[in-house]
Amino acid sequence: MDNPGLGSTVPRGRWKTALLVITAGCLIALLGFGARSAYGLLLEPMTSARGWGRETFAFALAIQNLVWGFGVPLASMLADRYGPSRVLAVGAIVYAAGTWGMATSTTGAGLTLFGGILTGLGIALTSFSIALAAMVKVVEPGRQSLVLGIGTSAGSLGQVIFSPLSQLVIAEYGWDSALFFLAASVLVIVPLAFVLPGNTDPGSDTGIEQGLGDAIVEALRHRGYVLLTLGFFVCGFHVAFITVHFPAYVKDLGLAAEVGAYAIAIIGLCNIVGSFLSGLAGQRWPKKSGLVVIYSLRALAIAGLMIADKTPSTIYLFAATMGILWLSTVPLTSGIVAQVFGLRFMATLFGIVFLSHQLGSFLGVWLGGYLYDHTGTYDLVWWTGVALSVAAALIHVPINERPLPRLRPTVEQAVTSSPD
Repeated sequence: MDNPGLGSTVPRGRWKTALLVITAGCLIALLGFGARSAYGLLLEPMTSARGWGRETFAFALAIQNLVWGFGVPLASMLADRYGPSRVLAVGAIVYAAGTWGMATSTTGAGLTLFGGILTGLGIALTSFSIALAAMVKVVEPGRQSLVLGIGTSAGSLGQVIFSPLSQLVIAEYGWDSALFFLAASVLVIVPLAFVLPGNTDPGSDTGIEQGLGDAIVEALRHRGYVLLTLGFFVCGFHVAFITVHFPAYVKDLGLAAEVGAYAIAIIGLCNIVGSFLSGLAGQRWPKKSGLVVIYSLRALAIAGLMIADKTPSTIYLFAATMGILWLSTVPLTSGIVAQVFGLRFMATLFGIVFLSHQLGSFLGVWLGGYLYDHTGTYDLVWWTGVALSVAAALIHVPINERPLPRLRPTVEQAVTSSPD
C-alpha cells in the first residue's frame, strides 16, 4: 500500500503513488471538462461575427457530441488494451488542434469539421471516463465510489475556472482569442497522462480470464446495464443543451451576458459539492436510488424555471440546483458498472453507456438550435427535458446493481477485509 486506506489493485512504478495518480486524473478531468464547458459562451458572439444562425453553431457542437459519444467506447477499448497514457496524450493534441481550427473557421462546414469532428474526437480520446477508470484501479473497492465522486468534482472545478475566465478573455480580447486560450490549456493534459498507470493485468477481477468481446456481450445481456444506458441518454440531453444554449437563453431574456457566464460557473461550483456527495451516498445507499432522486429533482428544477419570473436571482438559483444534480449521476452510473461487472473492462463498458449520454447530447444541442431558429424560443426543449427526467427516474427503479456471480467472492472478501 502507498497510503493508509488506499490499496493498489494494479502494479505500477514506485513513483506512481495512489495519491499522485488520483491528483493527475483529477487535473486531466479539470482541463478536459473545463475547456469544453466554455464553448456555449461562444455561441452568441461567434454567430454574430460570422453572420450564422444559431443552428449552424448548434449543429457543429451536436456533431461534436455525437463524435465524442461514438469515440469514447473506441478510446476506452484502446485504453483498456494499451493503457490510458498514450490515448490521452494523442487525444489532447487532437483536441487542441480542433479548438484552434474553430477560431479560423469562416464557414459552417469548417466549423463542423474542426469544432464538430476533430474536437469531438479529441474530447473522446481525453474522456474523463478513461481517467476515472485509471483512478479507481489504485484504491480499495470500498473507496471506489468516493474516488469517482472526487474525479467528477474535479471536472466541475474546471467548469468553475474556465467559464468566467473564458468570458473575461472574450470581453477583453475577442472570442477567437478565447479559443486559442482553450487550445493551449488542453495541451497540459499530455504530460499529466503519463502519470497514470498502465494496464498490466490481463485477467479479470477474480483471476478468471475474460476477453473484451465476452465482457461486452455479458453486459448487453444484463437488463440493468441496458436500463442504465437508456437512462444516461437523459443526462446528456440536459447537460449538453444547458451548456451550449443557456448563456444565449439568458441573454435573450434581456439579462447581461455575465449572468449566463456566472450561471455556468455556479453550475460547476455546485457540481463539485453534488458529485462529492453523490460519491459518498453511493457508498452507503443503493446507487440506483440516488439516480431516481437526481432525475426526479431535475424535472422539478426545470419546471420551476419555466414558471418563475426570469430574474438574475432565479437564474442563479436554477444554476445552483442543477449544479448539485449536474454530474452527480456519473459516480453512481459508473459505480454501478464497476460494482456489477468489475474493473478490468470498466472504461469500455462505461464508454458504451456514455455513448447513450452523447446521443442525448446531440439531440439536446441540435434540437435547441433548430427549435430556436424556427420558433424563436427554447420553451419546448425545456419541457421536453422535464418529460425525459420523469422517464429516466422510472427507468432506474428496476435496476439490479448486485455484482455478477463471478465477482461476488471477491466483493465479499473485500468487504470482510475492509478497515471500515
